[in-house]
Amino acid sequence: MKRYFVQKIPSVSERVSVPPELAEGTRHLLREQAWSAADVLTDFSFPWENRIAPQTEFRALWNETHFHFRFDCQDDDLVLPDGATAKDRALGSDRVEIFFAPDLSLKPYYCLEMSPKADVLAYEANFYREINWDWQCEGLQIDAHIDNDHYTLSGSIPLETLRSLNVLKPGSREFFAGIYRAEFSHSPDGTIHSGWMPWVNPNTERPDFHVPASFGMLDLVSATHERTAHEGELGDAVTNAVRGLNFSPARRAV
Repeated sequence: MKRYFVQKIPSVSERVSVPPELAEGTRHLLREQAWSAADVLTDFSFPWENRIAPQTEFRALWNETHFHFRFDCQDDDLVLPDGATAKDRALGSDRVEIFFAPDLSLKPYYCLEMSPKADVLAYEANFYREINWDWQCEGLQIDAHIDNDHYTLSGSIPLETLRSLNVLKPGSREFFAGIYRAEFSHSPDGTIHSGWMPWVNPNTERPDFHVPASFGMLDLVSATHERTAHEGELGDAVTNAVRGLNFSPARRAV
């Protein structure tokens, strides 16, 4: 089973903080420094098509209270339809997705499908595709930005939410998760082509993320190396930056 190691954000030292005069001018830089501590996952592909996948990066970090995640996606042909609800907009859009499960029976599992405009479709499901559209991910916060041929989506989920769902079990620092990208594009005839990019290839005949074989394991790990004084100061700035990330509450799919 594939594993991704979620690095822990360094703890805050009360002796070091971000100088007030730097708070605005270096906010973006500090966010990037925060994410530089994360392992970069790039194992996304088109298992059901014979074409090269666009650059897609996933990062995650954690601290004592939250699981933080980020997608960076190259996309020179965004599909962002209008729709009456967040559900309509997300399902018809380019998007990134994370599924969480207590175990590989997928009874139940929990899904977040998130567009470059921060529309979120959250739902609970039971294998196979028995969906409860009314479920919402408590405490989920999302931020998304589009920049020319690239979009970034980042967010956070309280660890207490993952524990309440039995995804993160008592005494454990690992959980089952699927990480995906839906890559849509405009065809010459005016139709929309749907491309499906999982982290873990489920080896199904047709595109399908909703199977146990598409899941991997996320491990919440702690840094083992001893930080120097400089690393400690940077780590404190990084932690403050992540604490201050300007996430917006997820838009409810109604």
